[in-house]
Amino acid sequence: MTTPVVSLAYHSGYGHTAVLAEAVRAGAVEAGAEVHLISVDEITEEQWAILDRSDAIVFGSPTYMGTASGAFHVFAEATSQRWATQAWKDKLAAGFTNSASKSGDKLHTLQYFQILAAQLGMHWVNLGLLPGWNSSTGSEHDLNRLGVFAGAAAQTNADEGPEAVHKADIATAEQLGRRVTETTRTFLRGLAAA
Repeated sequence: MTTPVVSLAYHSGYGHTAVLAEAVRAGAVEAGAEVHLISVDEITEEQWAILDRSDAIVFGSPTYMGTASGAFHVFAEATSQRWATQAWKDKLAAGFTNSASKSGDKLHTLQYFQILAAQLGMHWVNLGLLPGWNSSTGSEHDLNRLGVFAGAAAQTNADEGPEAVHKADIATAEQLGRRVTETTRTFLRGLAAA
């Protein structure tokens, strides 16, 4: 069985989303993936080729004004070349985002990623965690403390730097990396058996 190749195509405006990308990477590596971090605002032809040969692509962006960042939108529009040839059809996809507000319309960003993945013919991998911090026995230190199902979501205060990304959000992003890798491995085994 080959090692799953997981790539993270992300944009980070102030470093907070890069912290999450590193956490997703760490979780995926721990689960046995070959992982590539690709900053979409500086993407090269070589990195496009890495995405083309990846088994799974995890999209990441801060949530600005209720959606992914402008830099991520530029990248998404550039994937239209892959759409035209169906180059990413049947790859797996997932996503993560960060904003300063507890909600901050992060779900819209994750749904944007889901639609992008669907247009490209990809299969979406959700977070796979129950919500945390939603009962009297819960705490802000629970995994999935923001209660998002579509992907990993984080909240970092607007007046604090990347070092302030919440530890529970980092752990949640690591879980997403593990889940994407394990799901990709299962998917590849199924394809091999078929």
